[in-house]
Amino acid sequence: MVNNANVIIPNLHTFNGIIHVVDAVLLPPTQNLVQVAHSIPAFSILVQAVIKAGLAQTLATEGPFTVFAPTNDAFVALLAEKGFSSLDAIPDNILKNVLLYHVVSGRVYSSDLPAGPLSVKPLYDAFTFDVNASTLEITDANGREAGLVSSLLNVQATNGVIHVIDKVILPVL
Repeated sequence: MVNNANVIIPNLHTFNGIIHVVDAVLLPPTQNLVQVAHSIPAFSILVQAVIKAGLAQTLATEGPFTVFAPTNDAFVALLAEKGFSSLDAIPDNILKNVLLYHVVSGRVYSSDLPAGPLSVKPLYDAFTFDVNASTLEITDANGREAGLVSSLLNVQATNGVIHVIDKVILPVL
């Protein structure tokens, strides 16, 4: 997929490039990262967390950023794993650091990633994480693995790009 369009014929080689036929017209993004996340129901907990941590303004107006965005299911699993009753039970400073650990400066598309592991320095720069485009996995500073959701890579925003992941990655806290 490219944004909301399905690639119906990939990799048509021409003398000066490659064509991918899609089933919809592609339009440039008109929403910032926060607006895009707000428009996707699977990110409702992420949006609540961004607001609670005081990062909404930054992620809406600055950038460009690449956001590795955990789904609602990923946040629910994290709450259960760490014994928190709700998002409100997570201290704001910890939540902010966890969220900033998912954000990288610059607009990095999946096609920009090398085939093997790449060490990435997020905005919460006390720790790095590794992205492996070959296996579509991220390994955090604790050795926890999250999967990149292949059908939801390169979600465009005016100030960045979102890659959906199936687990919350954590810095060493």
